[in-house]
Amino acid sequence: MVCLLLLSTSETAAQITAITAGTLIDPETGTEKTRQIILIEAGKIKAIGPEIQIPKDANRIDLSREVVLPGLFDAHTHLLASIDAKWDLGDFWIMALQRRSGWRAIQGVRYAKEMLESGFTTVRDLGNSGDHLDTDLDKAIRFGQVPGPTMIFSGRIITPFGGQFWDTPTDPRLLANPEYSFADSRDDMQKAVRENIYWGARVTKIGVDVQKYAYSADDIRFIVAEAARAGMKVAAHVQTESGAHAAIEAGVASIEHGWVLSDEDLALAKKKGVVLVSTDFTVTELLANGMDASEAKRTHERYVARLKRAWAAGLNVVFGTDVMSDVKGRTRGELAIEYIDSFTEAGIDAADILRAMTTKAAVLLGVEKDRGAIRVGMAADLVGTPINPLQQIDGLKRINFVMKDGKIWRMP
Repeated sequence: MVCLLLLSTSETAAQITAITAGTLIDPETGTEKTRQIILIEAGKIKAIGPEIQIPKDANRIDLSREVVLPGLFDAHTHLLASIDAKWDLGDFWIMALQRRSGWRAIQGVRYAKEMLESGFTTVRDLGNSGDHLDTDLDKAIRFGQVPGPTMIFSGRIITPFGGQFWDTPTDPRLLANPEYSFADSRDDMQKAVRENIYWGARVTKIGVDVQKYAYSADDIRFIVAEAARAGMKVAAHVQTESGAHAAIEAGVASIEHGWVLSDEDLALAKKKGVVLVSTDFTVTELLANGMDASEAKRTHERYVARLKRAWAAGLNVVFGTDVMSDVKGRTRGELAIEYIDSFTEAGIDAADILRAMTTKAAVLLGVEKDRGAIRVGMAADLVGTPINPLQQIDGLKRINFVMKDGKIWRMP
C-alpha cells in the first residue's frame, strides 16, 4: 500500500513542469512582470507567481533570459493549400485538379509543423482543403500523430456556383471536385453549412463575391442564422466594396481581406462589431504569387493604407496572413510572422499588434476561455523570445521556445 502511494505521488509530481520566466507578458493589458514561475500540469497552467513552490520532481525549464508570452494566432491560414505561380499559374482550379489529396495532406503536415515552430499555437484554417483534409489534419494533431497548432477549421468554402475557379468555363465534370460547396439556393446553403458541421468544422466560411453573381445581404443573413443555430460564426471572404457592404450589413463575425472598404462601411463594421482579418500581403509573398516587383510594391502599399484607415476608424483588427505560396529556403511560419511588418508600416504599436495576435484573435475564434492568455486553468500555450516584443515587435521573429498544451516543441 505504501509502495503504491509513493509511486502515485512520484508520477503526479513528474507530470508537473516548472518554467522560470525572466519576463512574462500579458498582451491584454500590455504589461510585463519579471522573475515569474509558471507551473504546468496535464497541459494546463496550474499556478503563476514570483514565489511559487516548485515540486521536488518537477521538470524544470530555465527561461530566465527569455521573454515569455502566450502562443500566437494566425486567424486566416490554408494549411492544405499551396499555390505556385509556375506550376499552376496561381490558379485554384489548376491546383485542385493536379494536386492529389495525398500530396496535399503531406504538405499540410509540413506546414502545420512549420507554423507551430514559429510560435503559432492556434490557427483558423479557412478552406481550400480539398476533400475535407482539414478534418484529417486536425484529428492527426489532436491525437498526437503529427505536430501542429490547434485548428479552428471551416471545411469547404461555401460560394456561388464556380467558387474561385475563374478560368474560362470548362467541362462541368471538372468542376465536380471537393474544393468548394457551390450553394445558390437556400436549400443548397443550408445543406453546405450542415455538411461542414458534420465533418467537424468550427467556423463557416463563405466566398461572398468570388463571382459576378455575388451573395446578397439576405443570402448572407440566412447563412449566418443557420451557422448560429450550431453555435458557429461566419467568416466572409470579400474583395469588392459591394461584397464587403453586404457582409457587414448581414452581421458576419469577420470580413477576410476587405481590399476595398469605404469610410461608411468601416463605421458600420465598427458599430456591428465586425472584425477585419486584414491579410496584408508582404512583398515577398506577392512576388511568390507571381506579381512583378513594381506591382507587388504597389499592391502591398495599397493594403497597408487600407489597414491604416481601418485602424484609424477604430475597427477591431485581428492578425491573419492567407499565406499560400512557398518561397525557397523559407518556412510557412517564417512567411506568416513577417506580416507583422505590415502592421508596423500602418503605424500600429507593438502592444496592439500583440493583442491582434493573441487575445483579440482568441475572442474571434471563440477560444478565449482556453487560449490566448497565460492564466491559471488555461491551456499551456507559451512561446519565448530573447527580445521583448513590447519594446521591439520584431522579437516575434526570434521565437526560440514553443510549448503547446504543455508539450515542448522548441527549446532555446
